[in-house]
Amino acid sequence: MTPHFTPPHGRPRGFAIVSAIFILVVLAALGAFIVSVTTSQQIGSTLDFQGVRAYQAARAGIEWGIYQVHTPAYNFSYGAGPGPVGTGLSNDRRCPGGGFASTDSFVPAAPTLATFTVTVTCAATVDANNGPTVYSLVATACNQPAAGACPNLAPAAGFNYIERRIDAAL
Repeated sequence: MTPHFTPPHGRPRGFAIVSAIFILVVLAALGAFIVSVTTSQQIGSTLDFQGVRAYQAARAGIEWGIYQVHTPAYNFSYGAGPGPVGTGLSNDRRCPGGGFASTDSFVPAAPTLATFTVTVTCAATVDANNGPTVYSLVATACNQPAAGACPNLAPAAGFNYIERRIDAAL
C-alpha cells in the first residue's frame, strides 16, 4: 500500500488574490477621491476668479454712474435751480438719461469683463427743505443677464451664475 499524502491544513490557498483585489479596490477609491477633490478645487478657484471679475464690472458701473451724475466745477449752490456753472444757480445733477430715476445696462469695454452685463440704477431723492438732492446708485453685474439686465432672478441650472452688487450715494 502506498502512503497517501495530505497537505497540512495550516497553509491557506488563494489568499493572495483576495489581498490583491482588496488593494486594487482601495487604490481605485483613493484615486476617485483625489480626482473629485481636485475638480472641486478647480471649480471653486474659477468661480472665485469670476467673482472678482464681476466685482470689477460692478465697480466700473458705479464709476460710470457717478460720472453721469457728477456736476462740473464742484458747484454746490443747492436749491437755486439750474443755471450756468459759477453763477450760483447750478444744481444740474441728473441721473443718466437726464431725469431723477433711470436704469441703464451695458457690457464693459474691457475684454476681461466682456462676459458680464452691468445694470446701473439711479434714483434721486429731492430734499423737501431745498437742500441737496441725494442720488442713490446701484450697480449689479452678472454673467447671465435676464432680458439684457441684471440681476437674473431665474438663472440657468448649475452653479455658474455670478453676480455682484455695489451701492453708492452722492
